[in-house]
Amino acid sequence: MFLTKSLLLIVATLHQCYGFPSHHSLGGLSEREQDAAMDKLSKAAVYPPPPPPQMEFNGTKLVNDEAHPWMAVREGDIRGPCPGLNTLASHGYLPRDGVVTPAQIITAVQEGFNFEYGAAIGAVYAAMLVDGNLVTNLLSIGGKTPRTGPDPPKPAIVGGLNTHDVFEGDASMTRADAFFGDIPGFNQTLFDQFVDFSNRYGNGYYNLTVAAEYRYHLIQQGIATNPNFSYIFPQYFTGYGESVLALNLFVDGRDNTTVLDGKKLDVGTALSFFRDSRFPPDFHRASAPAGNVGLEEIMAAHPVRPCRNLDGKINNCVVHEPSPSEAGGCGLYNHFIDEVVALYPSPKGVLRRNLILNMHYFYLVFENDCEELFPYGRL
Repeated sequence: MFLTKSLLLIVATLHQCYGFPSHHSLGGLSEREQDAAMDKLSKAAVYPPPPPPQMEFNGTKLVNDEAHPWMAVREGDIRGPCPGLNTLASHGYLPRDGVVTPAQIITAVQEGFNFEYGAAIGAVYAAMLVDGNLVTNLLSIGGKTPRTGPDPPKPAIVGGLNTHDVFEGDASMTRADAFFGDIPGFNQTLFDQFVDFSNRYGNGYYNLTVAAEYRYHLIQQGIATNPNFSYIFPQYFTGYGESVLALNLFVDGRDNTTVLDGKKLDVGTALSFFRDSRFPPDFHRASAPAGNVGLEEIMAAHPVRPCRNLDGKINNCVVHEPSPSEAGGCGLYNHFIDEVVALYPSPKGVLRRNLILNMHYFYLVFENDCEELFPYGRL
């Protein structure tokens, strides 16, 4: 469907689909205990609908409108590591409490940002499969919460997008590495670096040149300060993707300058998104479906090999050679399905049904190029 165009964009919006945290196996649960757990889950079960259709009008329009006023985060509202999703929740394009369904995200990222449809499907269902509650069809855009419903049996995560080394990764533009503490919280020190690089390389604006220089700086800074720093596939792509998504999505859509021709983001607008989760006044979404334009250019500006610090030592970033499955293509799809099976080794009842359905929705991005896998059989 969109494999050639969207695969890299999907990878660039998946924040660590691999390297799942270790969890207890199901080996300690008896057959009777598993059946009892499934019976409890069945009472909360929701049949997951297919992805919503691509929106009909995909031009620019006012999105900071009267129907979507910004509201401050209330006590109990959830926000996470993605400033785009945080903004959509604070304006009511997503539920303001931060607990959402896959369909709501796909619709919201199109409506609010004109985000590319195929990449939205791939990223959202990948997130759902590893960090959402597949029984209730709910996902936290931030940390784990009981509002997503009763958890399936371990080793399922159901941890929301904050879970480190699943969707959140090191070398974020404005969020500290997990080693240093507050993953989702806005980091003023990092944003000050963002402003400094924008002043030094972009005459006070964030552009493609700044994106390349700042991304390289973040990688080198992580290597030198974080003994657990990891910048391997697919986070290798997600970091670069974060750098260009800001240019593709956070610049007002009435600006027809392309990213490659010098599109620029002013630091005040960037602060509004990154810190305040807020559209600037009179903000219009992108003028055409947008995503990862400029990704290859910033990767080429300062070639860096995927690596991670080993043995808990800084400046010990050992090169990590990607396997074909990590590098993309149908290998990405196959490897991802294997990882999901590791989280759900023996699902039953509604959990098995919903896994099969969500796996199929994820597969839609690959359907013209890859053979669909059915590790749990067919419905």
